[in-house]
Amino acid sequence: MKTLKKYELDTTENKMFLDSMREDLLSFGHRSASPGGGSYYMGDDGTPLTDRPRETWITSRMAHVYSMGELLGHKGSRDLAAAAVKGLIGELHDDEYGGWYAGIAPDGSFLPDKQCYAHAFVILAASSAKLANIDGAEALLEEAVRTYDRYFWNEEEGLSVDTWDTGFEELSDYRGLNSNMHTVEAFLAAADVLNENRYRQRAGRIIDHVILWAGENDWRIPEHYTKDWVPDLMLNRDKPDDPFKPFGATPGHGIEWARLIIQYSVSTFADNKNESGKYTDAAVRLYDRAVGDAWTADGAPGLCYTTDWEGKPVVHDRMHWTLAEAINTSAVLYRVTGLGRYAEDYSAFMKYLDEEVIDHKTGSWYHQLDQNNEIKTTVWPGKPDLYHAVQAALIPYNRETGLSVAVALGTGKA
Repeated sequence: MKTLKKYELDTTENKMFLDSMREDLLSFGHRSASPGGGSYYMGDDGTPLTDRPRETWITSRMAHVYSMGELLGHKGSRDLAAAAVKGLIGELHDDEYGGWYAGIAPDGSFLPDKQCYAHAFVILAASSAKLANIDGAEALLEEAVRTYDRYFWNEEEGLSVDTWDTGFEELSDYRGLNSNMHTVEAFLAAADVLNENRYRQRAGRIIDHVILWAGENDWRIPEHYTKDWVPDLMLNRDKPDDPFKPFGATPGHGIEWARLIIQYSVSTFADNKNESGKYTDAAVRLYDRAVGDAWTADGAPGLCYTTDWEGKPVVHDRMHWTLAEAINTSAVLYRVTGLGRYAEDYSAFMKYLDEEVIDHKTGSWYHQLDQNNEIKTTVWPGKPDLYHAVQAALIPYNRETGLSVAVALGTGKA
């Protein structure tokens, strides 16, 4: 295989590289299912880490991944998707108060709180599982959207709240865009699967807020807010590498928002070039700002985890999910703009992936590297799940950019 062709979008060699990588990733996760349903957090070699909680967001991501694996014909995927769905229907579901626990500790106790983030992933998981005809998925999706509608979606604001207590009685004052970003992903999938345009419209309302806030902040997205949606730009200044609420701007999220904005725009304004053009422009600005701030910002290849509000790196570590989103979005922007610079970015990201991020011994991706691209485990020890990496093996060749990736697979358009 010619090395350069291996990294170039729309070459046979690159498609073969991604297909092989995807199969390796899916095989890596074959031991993830827990006996009672749900999915374990995985270690460096794919060993289930039974001393860690079984969390709803990881289980949902694995249900999504292996539902796509089933659509792709990967052997063993149906059983793994079914196990994850079983966990969401069973042990992770709160039969008393409704919704889903954040997770189950090794001693069998439940993690407190009801998280918007986790509930958004349940919608995504159920949508993909329904496409793959996994038992129980249809009812799971119906309950997931009903629960989300009741507790997390704020119709007046056009945004989602973040965290309730376990009994859905006390709502946290924190508001955040990470959970809203995955809500957009989940709503777009639900809109495709259920043919319910109201979820696409909701996704658009969230996106409009994000574009406004990012545009007011030099296209670096404020992540954290008060209950009145006032940005809290200094949150976690003393804990800048928090896995879910880091201080400052998170370039990977700017990149991910750009892709979701394109998906929304293409699916909503296909016949309105003026309107779709506004969203494409916003996506380009978000992507260009994020990549410009983070890519090789400290002299070494890789994308920094966070920057301050002037674009200076704060946490120099390279997270695997940031690279995955850069791969996806560079490909998507090339598809919608035709600009060669995005294909060039894609090739650079692919080369870095192959040389630094793929663990070629196990067929998985390292989840955290330091600024010298040495393995680091302070934020993400092990290799918790496959969601970002598997999607990065699929989205670049999804030519229906307005369709969710699982839907594109299910309809033969990816």
